[in-house]
Amino acid sequence: MKVIFSAVAILAMLFVPGFVQAQSRYSERPPSLVSPDLAAPWVLQLRRPDTRAQPHYETRQQQIHNRQIHRRQVHRRQVHPVPRQRQRYVGRSVERPPQTSTAAVATRAPSAPAHNMDPKFLPQTVPYDGPHAPGTIVIDTGSRFLYHVMEGGNARRYGVGVGKQGFEWRGTEKITQKREWPDWRPPKEMIERERKKGNILPAHMKGGPENPLGARALYLGSTLYRIHGTNAPWTIGKAVSSGCIRMRNEDVMELYERIPVGAKVVVI
Repeated sequence: MKVIFSAVAILAMLFVPGFVQAQSRYSERPPSLVSPDLAAPWVLQLRRPDTRAQPHYETRQQQIHNRQIHRRQVHRRQVHPVPRQRQRYVGRSVERPPQTSTAAVATRAPSAPAHNMDPKFLPQTVPYDGPHAPGTIVIDTGSRFLYHVMEGGNARRYGVGVGKQGFEWRGTEKITQKREWPDWRPPKEMIERERKKGNILPAHMKGGPENPLGARALYLGSTLYRIHGTNAPWTIGKAVSSGCIRMRNEDVMELYERIPVGAKVVVI
């Protein structure tokens, strides 16, 4: 009887709807099936985003703004150009000379390439066995050389320009002054002489790249003569001056640092 009762009970439970529903919540459910059309957007969201640079498209307002900035930058460069901070000469760099608004001198020689100068007039150290003591400057106007006598039987030799015919001179002087980028005040005799040739010289000219005295000047005694630089370096090795001894700017700057005030100068 017990067996029959158990079988009947089991069959009753199987056909009771509530029991079936209670048991079904614990059973494994089948996988959900979604239409491919609905699943595609969600799958795309799970992909790793593309980090490559995307093309940038400016708005109309951004384009107008960028063009205005560009015009201002171009205008600023045209109206306020960047000044050159250094002036370069042949051989090495020289510090920037002072600015000057004075017009170029009427008698200034026409421009010519610096390489026309004979290379023998470039600075070099040479043997010296002359009678003058170390520290003396010896200027040989015939050969167009200036010697700075040094210790050990040597001298530093530079090419120079000297006085033209009728303006040669000889003698012994001392360095009484040293000036950087000196002013130029032509003597009255020179102004009158050039005026007769049709050339008008200024009474005063500030130091600068157009100044005939160049970057440095060594004043000789109480005379009107100087050892100075030049704005016409192609004239080195020639007799073209009114009695002054002219050197390349690079060379006179080097000599300027070597020679103290009071040094002896012998012109032969």
